[in-house]
Amino acid sequence: MAKKDEFGTPVELVAEGQSVEITSPEKVMFPKVGPDKLPQTKLDLANYYLAVGPALMRWLRDRPVLLERYPNGVGDKSFYQKRIPDSAPEWLTTTTVETINGTPSRALVIANLAHVLWAANQGVLGLHVWQYRVDRPQWADELRIDLDPSPGQTFDDIREAAMYVRLYFAELGIKSFVKTSGSKGIHVYVRVLDGFDSFAVRAASVTAARQLAARHPDLITDQWWKELRGGKVFVDFNQNCPHKNVFGAWGVRPRVGAQVSTPIEWDELMDVDPDELTMLSVPERLAERGDPWATMDEQPQDVAMLVEQFADDLAAGIPDAPWPPVYPKMPNEAPRVQPSRARQPD
Repeated sequence: MAKKDEFGTPVELVAEGQSVEITSPEKVMFPKVGPDKLPQTKLDLANYYLAVGPALMRWLRDRPVLLERYPNGVGDKSFYQKRIPDSAPEWLTTTTVETINGTPSRALVIANLAHVLWAANQGVLGLHVWQYRVDRPQWADELRIDLDPSPGQTFDDIREAAMYVRLYFAELGIKSFVKTSGSKGIHVYVRVLDGFDSFAVRAASVTAARQLAARHPDLITDQWWKELRGGKVFVDFNQNCPHKNVFGAWGVRPRVGAQVSTPIEWDELMDVDPDELTMLSVPERLAERGDPWATMDEQPQDVAMLVEQFADDLAAGIPDAPWPPVYPKMPNEAPRVQPSRARQPD
């Protein structure tokens, strides 16, 4: 018989035929969720993932993830777990990934929903997802546009920028999908045809960011350095860098209110309140409205024209946009130095 601790007797859940034990099921992970400010436990978190499982797995299946762990719930100490220990259950699927500096590590692969429940039992409040499936790691099949607000901007500014992103892609014949970030931003996704690696997908996103900033200079910027953004919405092209992982769809954010990074329909964008999309409200919403990303995998998009434009820009003497500082200096990259710290000409 399972031994009871101060947070209750372990509970056995079954997902896709695999049994997963949820230990300390009564441990509070989120203290105040929804309009009634209800505490949500580790078992509540696992049951949330069971409720959204089909939609979650349609998108997440067979992708490696980085784990963001909060063993004692949101608000307490946390850490990122890059490596799955040898003591993990034998049924877990793992793969070898490379970190940004090229160091290999053993990462969890979400082979089925039981893997998500195992992660939830570890106190994971964030599945950060690689941009490929494990059976074809050479192809980055997601182009991610992360719309990041500058200080003083409102969510209405982010909505407006997102609609411009949608229009931009539509004019190129590219179908895009949208989700809330679970925090202050919006993520726009494009499912990409096989044949493009992460360098090519990042190049496509740099082109998109530049062209969006040129079209809407009063609202949108492609400036990597914060001091140059001028209070505008930043199109974060570097979310597509090799080995970069991004907070996943349907994931519960490590916020007090348990907000969810929620896929939505484009025509909902102007009305949705991201703070109301929580682990309490999202399952019912999904059951009523269905999965807005249900057809994403059926509609992979060709981004060749954006990659080619990036190459044309390089040929014309326009350098690559800056890479994050954790990456080594890249070919064709402009000087990677904060403008205010750059040496001024004599």
